[in-house]
Parts: sequence; C-alpha cells; structure tokens
Amino acid sequence: MKSIAIDGPAGAGKSTLARRLAGRLGYLYVDTGAIYRTVALCAIEAGADPADPAQVIPLLEGLDLQMSYGSDGVQHMYLSGRDVSEDIRVHAVSQCASLAAAIPEVRAFLLEYQRRLAEEQNVVMDGRDIGTVVLPKADVKIFLTASARERARRRLRELEQRGQAADFETVLRDIEQRDHLDRTRAAAPLRQAEDAVLLDTSELDLEGSLNALLEIVKGKVSS
Repeated sequence: MKSIAIDGPAGAGKSTLARRLAGRLGYLYVDTGAIYRTVALCAIEAGADPADPAQVIPLLEGLDLQMSYGSDGVQHMYLSGRDVSEDIRVHAVSQCASLAAAIPEVRAFLLEYQRRLAEEQNVVMDGRDIGTVVLPKADVKIFLTASARERARRRLRELEQRGQAADFETVLRDIEQRDHLDRTRAAAPLRQAEDAVLLDTSELDLEGSLNALLEIVKGKVSS
C-alpha cells in the first residue's frame, strides 16, 4: 500500500487539496482533522470542557465514531449513528478540536484507527502529525503551509460560503491562537518532518497548489 502524508497548520488548504490529490491518484482520502472534530463535538454535546482531560477521557470509552464515503468519494463522519459531517465544520467546533487533540489519551485512542486505514488501502492522509507520528514511514511527506493572513482569508471565505457570520480579524486571531496551541502542545506538536517537502501556497491558487502537489508526489514515488 502507498501512503501520502500531508501536514500543516489550520487553514492551509490541506483538506481541499488532499481530497483532490486523492481523487487524481485514485487513493482513499482521510481527513484526520474531521475525526478530532467529531471527538470535540461529542465533548461539547456532553457538556464537557474539551480542554479538560478529566472530562474528555471518560467519553472515549464506548465512543461510537464511524467514517464512511459517499458515491462521490466525500468523507462523512458519524457520531452514535448520526451524520455530523456538517456539524463539525462550525467554527466553535473547529476551535475546540485543537483543545481535545492536545490530550495525549485522545491522540493515542485514535492513532491505531488512523494507521489501520493506511494498512488496508492506498491513502492520502492529512492532519497535524501524520508524517511525524501517525505514518512516519509514509512514501511521501508534504508540509503544506501559507501565511497566517492568507489562511485567515481562505477560512473566512469558507465560513461565509457556509452561511456562518465572521470577520477577518477574529478569524486571523483564532488562526494564530490555534497555531500556537498546535505547535506547543506536549502530545505530537505540529512540526515539519525532517524528510517532508515544504510547500508554501501563499501565492498559489487552488489549481496551482494541486499541480505543485502532484509534481512532488510524482518525483517521490518514481524516485
């Protein structure tokens, strides 16, 4: 099985680009961020503080979390049999996802689940620690990034397209805070793997970014 690991900060376009890359290659796309968002949603709905291990860890026992794909290849997340694919994209859940992901027991709980997917089929997997922790032996590792202001602009457009009210300065502040949380957490902090290729898409549009990814993959797989 072949595996491609794409890591990077919030708002870098990992999900959109990884999904399109997987489609071009005929690989399975795995959005690990959606998995952590689902855990965060579970905590919120249970009235638990997503940052408090004492409140979140007990929720992992018996957690009914499932992932499936539609005929169009789009990943859907289910919590206790309920499709929460849209619910987990709400801005408040996104912010809580980093808090829950900083809990070592949460990461350990989901680690084997993610690795098993890569053992069973060719995957493009994106997240914060795919190349460093989840798939350290991935065939291709890419660290995808863009400036904080560009990522905030992209996230604002995404929220507006979903009909969610937001303003640029608030989104930028949230991006910067999430960067800090992701890079400084004790459990699997966000960092570029030593053998990962850095791709900054600040000056690239979607098609240009996808073409750059394809070139990296072709160069690594054929070498």
